[in-house]
Amino acid sequence: MISLRYHVVSIGAVFLALALGVVLGSTTLSDSLLSGLSGQKAQLGEQVADLQTQRNALNAQLGNADRFATGIGPLAVRGLLSQRTVVLITTPNVTQSDQDGLTELLKASGAQVTGQLRLTDAFSDPNRADQLDSMVTQLIPAGAQLPVASDAGTLAGGLLGDLVLLNKTTNKAQATSAERSSAFTGLASAGFLEPVQQLQPAQLAVVLTGVAQTGSTAGDHATMLARFATQLQRSGAGTVLAGAAGSATGSGPLGVVRADGSADSILSTVDDADTAAGRIVTVLALHDQLAGKAGAYGTAGNASAPAPQPTAS
Repeated sequence: MISLRYHVVSIGAVFLALALGVVLGSTTLSDSLLSGLSGQKAQLGEQVADLQTQRNALNAQLGNADRFATGIGPLAVRGLLSQRTVVLITTPNVTQSDQDGLTELLKASGAQVTGQLRLTDAFSDPNRADQLDSMVTQLIPAGAQLPVASDAGTLAGGLLGDLVLLNKTTNKAQATSAERSSAFTGLASAGFLEPVQQLQPAQLAVVLTGVAQTGSTAGDHATMLARFATQLQRSGAGTVLAGAAGSATGSGPLGVVRADGSADSILSTVDDADTAAGRIVTVLALHDQLAGKAGAYGTAGNASAPAPQPTAS
């Protein structure tokens, strides 16, 4: 007869066997899992090392290309803007090296840089658009007419176009020295411009900006600068809007221009002006503006070509 003690011992033996099985099974599984993870870690480490090697090689190639473009730049643009005058307009996010590099290349092309206009963050701030509108209407030179528009970018482009650019037909100043000084002082006092030093009107303009802004008002800033540059193009013999990599996105001023057929058809844009090659393209685009040609140049996906087509001799 099977006793109760026998049943208890049997059940205990079953549970002990199960416990031993679980322990042995989990130990084997853990060893297999750790072995597999170690193998994956080694593979990922090799992939990371390969990617770093590729990145370093690409950076070296870019560095060599930039040094080559820097060296060849003055020769590539020599004489293109001989006897021409250019004013440089910059936004606060432009680096000093990009600004200096473009200025030197403009001079190498034969152009005379007549001065620089430094815009502030307030200039494109949507929260201050009404104040800028009001100041523009007060500071317009006698006899000048503002464009028929309601946005601050176009109106500011109409005012500053008359102040910093020569009439494209007569090649004469569109405002007196006193009118320019009064307007610059007023806009600087309100915080829309940095104080202006010895700026003379020019035939051509380059609006140089940096990477696209981020945040909830980035689109408004970009739209304002895009419309400002477009109106400048209408005020003189030609304008190029040049930006750093990333400026041609939807939240960047170049992206806004390129998405607007009416602006893109007259205003040239260059989306890699933070490189030596892009600065060369900016000068080439400015030269094409004199012939009434416009294009979207650079390396961004919405560019129409890397650079203007060479003119047939």
